[in-house]
Amino acid sequence: MTEVETRVEADAPSAPLMLGLGAHADTASPTLETTAHAALSAGLRRVELLAWRDIDDPEAGGSELHAHQVATKWAAAGLDVTVRTSAVAGAPVTAWRDGYRAVRRSGRYAVFPMGALESMASGRRRPDGLVEIWNGMPFLSPLWRRGTRVVFLHHVHAEMWRMVLSPALARAGQLVERRLAPPLYRRTRLVTLSDSSRREIAEVLGLTRVDVVPPGVDPRFTPGPGRAPVPTVLSVGRLVPVKRFPLLVEVLSAVRRQVPELRAVIVGEGYARLEVVRAMERAGATEWMELAGRCDADELVGHYRRAWVLASASQREGWGMTVTEAGACGTPAVVSDIAGHQDSVEHGTSGMLAATPDELAGALVAVLTDRVLRQRLQRGAQARAAELSWAATAEGTLRALLAEHALAGRRAPGSRPRPAPAPTT
Repeated sequence: MTEVETRVEADAPSAPLMLGLGAHADTASPTLETTAHAALSAGLRRVELLAWRDIDDPEAGGSELHAHQVATKWAAAGLDVTVRTSAVAGAPVTAWRDGYRAVRRSGRYAVFPMGALESMASGRRRPDGLVEIWNGMPFLSPLWRRGTRVVFLHHVHAEMWRMVLSPALARAGQLVERRLAPPLYRRTRLVTLSDSSRREIAEVLGLTRVDVVPPGVDPRFTPGPGRAPVPTVLSVGRLVPVKRFPLLVEVLSAVRRQVPELRAVIVGEGYARLEVVRAMERAGATEWMELAGRCDADELVGHYRRAWVLASASQREGWGMTVTEAGACGTPAVVSDIAGHQDSVEHGTSGMLAATPDELAGALVAVLTDRVLRQRLQRGAQARAAELSWAATAEGTLRALLAEHALAGRRAPGSRPRPAPAPTT
């Protein structure tokens, strides 16, 4: 594979900003506390995030982790934050968690109309700002929300509809995403995770008012002792069709023919688990490949530190947060060459991008067998992850919301902001 050259395009004066770009943007932009004080001073005190699933949902993934981290950071900075999602079995409808209020009501699909109705009927707790998280099916906030509003769209879902739904429902989902929703969101400020995702959103959906705010990396992910004594490949993610774990099993089986000592671990759980197990059985991989299921944060750190390389054959990602989590632990990545991965991995520096299964297998063999290459990528992966923090993610997203609040204020010149407390030092 030839190395992809990164092009930096100058934005037109009316183009959206690149926000929260790791350490470089942190030094050039206000801190989260300063931006939060500006938001409070402008009357942006109560903020609501409207999402499909809660972080405690058994099927929670990167989108839910992202919303939780942003909500936690905003609450710590003094904002009154509510996250409204579908119900979680066995969990209370309302709970306080890490400084913000979680409201978990309605079913898996009923949450879309009911979430909108509940947000509109919130009375005295009506939010000053709304963040809609468009995860496949949108909440259609342009139809019912007036005032300060931004939409978080991690990536285009495209063929994902066909992977998880019946043909009729898949066609309906694609119709909403490709035809019905884009005209409604034409004037809405979107926030996405990567520049490659921003390009895809523009190309596929025709939406160009998009800011880029990369996700952070939790400080718990650090290098440490315990690297496995034999070549070990790790993959982390929900066991769902879009992650293409059966394909990854095939790729790893091809790698093992050239790296006989190879061991592999897949961390994650999901409704497609049986398909992954069957793929392992077909490949005769059950003796050297472990399906580890869910694990807690400390266990995940241990997996990242033991692995020689992280692998992903995913078909769609907004970023691929496991890539930079592993990188923070000094583990490089070999992943599919898709939007999202094209930003989380610096090809040839922090990992490798592969356009085909054969390229994926070849890149894995190269990293596992070439110690000099692997050590160089380890250093690059750690440096890449060091650029990212959840504080920068929360600050960049809040700046986007504050910019929309200023626009809404200009549309309503009679409104006066509420006073805010002085920032703490």
